[in-house]
Amino acid sequence: MEQEFKKVAIIGGGPAGCFCGYFLQNDFRVTIFEKNQPLKTLLPTGGGRCNLAPAVYDFKELASNYPRGEKFLYSVFSQFGVSETLEVFRKIGIETYTQPDGRIFPVSNNSSDVRKKLLNVLNVEFIKDNICEILPNGNDFTLKSENKSYDFDIVVIATGGHVCYTMIEKLGHTIIPPKPALVGLKTEVFSAGVSLKNICARVGKTTLYGDLLFTHEGISGPLAYKISSIKARDEFPYKITLDFLGQEIGLQELFNKNPHKTLKNLLSQYLPKTLITEIIENSDIECHKINSEMRKSILSSLREFELSVYGTSSGGETVTSGGVALNEINSKTMMSKLIKNLYFCGEVIDVDGFCGGFNLQNCWATAYVAAQGIKNQ
Repeated sequence: MEQEFKKVAIIGGGPAGCFCGYFLQNDFRVTIFEKNQPLKTLLPTGGGRCNLAPAVYDFKELASNYPRGEKFLYSVFSQFGVSETLEVFRKIGIETYTQPDGRIFPVSNNSSDVRKKLLNVLNVEFIKDNICEILPNGNDFTLKSENKSYDFDIVVIATGGHVCYTMIEKLGHTIIPPKPALVGLKTEVFSAGVSLKNICARVGKTTLYGDLLFTHEGISGPLAYKISSIKARDEFPYKITLDFLGQEIGLQELFNKNPHKTLKNLLSQYLPKTLITEIIENSDIECHKINSEMRKSILSSLREFELSVYGTSSGGETVTSGGVALNEINSKTMMSKLIKNLYFCGEVIDVDGFCGGFNLQNCWATAYVAAQGIKNQ
């Protein structure tokens, strides 16, 4: 007699959904519902190169890179960390390398290659349909789309951070309102086109470092994305303070050694001239009168430059801050605390991380933990 496998529905064919299916496929009849192409959302990650994970191997240190979900992820990452992620990808034929900045990429530098190899090892059924309702029937479920209904024993919701919230709320779960994170920020327009390496920003009591780009809307780049992530739940406007130098400089000594150089030329060894010009024009610095008070003013303008942030702008590696409330999910299994046999993984939960592979690592790890939770129930 043919063995009867329990039926698992995974709603969402992105990184989390497909990874979860990979771990379940030998023990269950797995169906992945995806209205678009499976793993389509993987293609633009890492600028098309697929930043698979960050090179952070301690689970607590790894979890500290998530403004929402840090403590929740202790249990998740202690079960499945970056080492485990890399081992799975090695098994399916994807070798990796680590950049000096700690980001891990496939040797092919190609998201399409990762997508193809992951799909090649999936032995599941894909159904191109849009599930719009989940009806619990005791310990089982009926899934409904516009034209069909399907019956399953177990349901995993892995829809990402942009859809499906109404359906989840109807099940009784709380949705933390989604806000964009890892995006550019709208500020006063200042030195558009200028980019700076590894500068410092203070946001409240938090100090951050990274590269910054001034745009026609405000600021962008890794440092701006970090700020947008940390402040995703805050009301606009808010202020940030930039330290363009990141080091002490002896201004008087500079002036003494270069008595005939202009202030702009003196400071150009530290910063682009266009930025210095605009700082001078937007401050009370008198270039012809460099005394002790003016030196303080110059340093203040360079090391305590204030910007007001008025909103988010287009561009960035947009993820969603928000989703299913974490206190309603068991972090050891990813099963709902409200409904038996209902699981969550990936961006649909209220977890989001910084740039650098952290959000994909959340997908891989929560998918694994959900699969293990299903196997062990």
